[in-house]
Amino acid sequence: MKIGLLECDHVRDDFRHIAGDYREMFPALFKPLASDWEFTFYDVVNHHFPVSIDECDAYICTGSKFSVYDQEPWIETLKAFVRELYAHQKIYLGVCFGHQMLGEALGGKVQKSAVGWCVGIHELTIIEPQKWMQPTQPTLNLLMMCQDQVHTLPPDSLVLATTSDCPIAMFRVGERMLGVQAHPEFPLAYEKELMLSRVERIGMPKIEAGLESLSEPLHSTLMAQWMIAFVKSVL
Repeated sequence: MKIGLLECDHVRDDFRHIAGDYREMFPALFKPLASDWEFTFYDVVNHHFPVSIDECDAYICTGSKFSVYDQEPWIETLKAFVRELYAHQKIYLGVCFGHQMLGEALGGKVQKSAVGWCVGIHELTIIEPQKWMQPTQPTLNLLMMCQDQVHTLPPDSLVLATTSDCPIAMFRVGERMLGVQAHPEFPLAYEKELMLSRVERIGMPKIEAGLESLSEPLHSTLMAQWMIAFVKSVL
């Protein structure tokens, strides 16, 4: 399996000692569970895109400090690329910004959430169980770091999971495209440093609650298993 990682941002230099950049985090999450996945990296935030959608069997779109509605040339190019993937029935996994990109590019709407930032560990409740969600579990705890959310779904979509502060926490478009608002690739240490670096932006009450949540069980590996199973289910 050739997996294209669409890098929509990069980890700050002073945080890379924790777990590297996104091109280290995503293989670290998936390769122990899918040794046949070979990653190719596309620095799309710096305008490096695949020449052809057929360069890879599936694509993973990362998080970003940008918003999908920002008027950036690379964001518009990425939207067009996602639409091309959809038109040609390619496999796509979107994480945080990548989840929002899936919604915005295909006709949905993304905007800042009325509840503000979601940080720390949040409980996702599965409302539409899928065959690839094995082993089955009614809820799972995942790390979040966002203030934008998908508010309106694109056509041919189904919400799969929700949280108390994020109604569209996981959804699919058609059978081959999946988005999750959470960050299964983040190590706890990286999430903690991000929160501590954003106190002024997010506010101390939410940061304190987010830091406290880090002691709860985390199901990032299970989410990775589900994402791998999702890919296998549509091959």
